[in-house]
Amino acid sequence: MLPPPLLIALQFLTRLPVSLPGMPEPAQIGRSLLWYPLVGLLIGGLLLALHGLLGDTPALLQAAILLAVWVGLSGGLHLDGLADTADAWVGGYGDRERTLAIMKDPRSGPIAVVVLLLVLLLKFAAVVVLLERQAWAGLLLAPWLGRALLPLLFLTTAYVRSGGLGAALAEHLPRERLPLLLALHGLAMLLLGFSAVLALLAAALVFWLLRRAFIARLGGTTGDTAGALLELSECAVLVALALWA
Repeated sequence: MLPPPLLIALQFLTRLPVSLPGMPEPAQIGRSLLWYPLVGLLIGGLLLALHGLLGDTPALLQAAILLAVWVGLSGGLHLDGLADTADAWVGGYGDRERTLAIMKDPRSGPIAVVVLLLVLLLKFAAVVVLLERQAWAGLLLAPWLGRALLPLLFLTTAYVRSGGLGAALAEHLPRERLPLLLALHGLAMLLLGFSAVLALLAAALVFWLLRRAFIARLGGTTGDTAGALLELSECAVLVALALWA
């Protein structure tokens, strides 16, 4: 039987058919962060397997199928966070409370739609380029790194909303074990060579820029901004690999 924290991570980050034996304890929710990078690696592995099954399918069609499955695996959870963050960042006019209030609004405005279209377009175009070059590492690195950045964000940044899953993650995350685990995942990524180095640099730059913006505007992070970080870091990794790998 899989450990409850892993089941929690799978249930939250994917739409895979996973069920918990009961209501998770707050400590288990916090420990689920330890499994986020592994869930990202699993998603990347599933994408690579699908890539292999698609065989000689033309790159444009294959990229569209891969991206659709990629979004479906997460249920669009992080895209929703990106949309809410985009709306709030523009509509908040630099005000912290207004920004947080807009993030709670379930409706999506035109800014959210534009940002989602641009991010998905960039991902699609980058995947096409990578497929044409047979550079499969990007399909593994992007979801792996994107989900490894989430525990790093919660580890280094205050959580500014009370209540909910995000608050439990921030309050009960295993601070002593996370740095070593993230370092081990980083070393494992480096086995993929130069592509991994480039991907790590792109992800680190996005993390630094967004974390600084989150702190400047909000004083910390929220679940929505965490989703925005994941989507934008995935996009940056794919684009960087398509441009320079």
